[in-house]
Amino acid sequence: MRSTIWLRAASGLLCALAWAAPAFADSGAPAANERWIGAWSASPSSPGPSFEKQSLRQIVRASIGGSQVRLRFSNLYGEGPVTIGPVRVAKHAQASAVEPGSARAVTFGGKASIAVGKGESILSDPVAMSVSAFERLAVSLYVPVRSGASTVHDLAIQTAYIAPGDATAADVFPAGETDTSRFFLTDVEVATEPGARAVVAVGDSITDGVGSTLDANRRWPDALAARLRADPKFASIAVLNAGIAGNRILNDAAAPYLGPKILSRFDRDALDKPGVRWVVLLSGSNDISAAERLKTPEANVSAEQIIEGMQTLIARAHAKGVKIVGATLVPKGSPDEPLTPTAKAKRQALNDWIRNGGAFDAVVDFESALRDPAHPEYMLPAYDSGDHVHPNDAGYKTMAAAFDLNLFAAE
Repeated sequence: MRSTIWLRAASGLLCALAWAAPAFADSGAPAANERWIGAWSASPSSPGPSFEKQSLRQIVRASIGGSQVRLRFSNLYGEGPVTIGPVRVAKHAQASAVEPGSARAVTFGGKASIAVGKGESILSDPVAMSVSAFERLAVSLYVPVRSGASTVHDLAIQTAYIAPGDATAADVFPAGETDTSRFFLTDVEVATEPGARAVVAVGDSITDGVGSTLDANRRWPDALAARLRADPKFASIAVLNAGIAGNRILNDAAAPYLGPKILSRFDRDALDKPGVRWVVLLSGSNDISAAERLKTPEANVSAEQIIEGMQTLIARAHAKGVKIVGATLVPKGSPDEPLTPTAKAKRQALNDWIRNGGAFDAVVDFESALRDPAHPEYMLPAYDSGDHVHPNDAGYKTMAAAFDLNLFAAE
């Protein structure tokens, strides 16, 4: 399994590249009684390793079903154009295997491969393929010539498979390397019923799912999608994950913090997703910890500055007709590793403002859901993954249970 140490060390180098308008964005149209909506996403966070004459197979789970599929690939962190293709999408079976006969070729303007320009993304042609909610898909892509730095989402909590040569058509992927990052692939969209809508979860490692079980889809956005799907009133709502482990609201990557700041990626990773109606914002913890860990003037932000950043995000969401839900920061630390008084005061000020400031359209109180009644500063041990920062599977499920689903009722 490839180490992500190099990615983390290099992540601050290219985080400000522009995201160009996608080619073929209007290629193909759903039926009159359908619309395109985001079913899955992973936000680009860092430059990654180069690939050459290699295939990658990546597993995703659609949060909503549809009759057609299209895929987006990113070269945000590229050093130059990157050629991708052939590409195939298939129904996942197990490990690196797909269901025999389920693979469909993916094209770009009718072509089997495409050169994606530096800093750009590309949206594929529609693929006729029936997908059910929570169905796992395997996306296989071939990189025929040296890619230079790839564009990755560092922490997938999902195994990816890498093999030599063009193995995209193989039902069982050849033996090779594995990894737990996402490469190039950032979005899966489906053509589905016209009333479908999407919730986008924006945040850091807790939204990204650190501490949850590998390959099990047990992040809190996954658990929220399951709750919505189980209720007929909300079954047509997709949930997209725009979390980046190590991300901050106000500042770009600086090791060990990752990704472009939320202020710069908010439109691309949340507001521009097809069908988005709500955003859930859970962030600010890394802005607070970086002030003490990095000890630089830029990183030394106050609670008031973080609140100003949140107010900017709220205004931008409202300008696009999107509602935004504020999430309180989860309990952090332990009696053996307590927060500093300064960090504790910032977190308290931020959570007080999220709850009582009246700026968000609604609030979900993750802090109250996860805290230990006997020690309210800290997470309940049953919800703690062991690092006193990130929840485990049970904790993430409890976070999803904290939502009043009526927040997502149709207007």
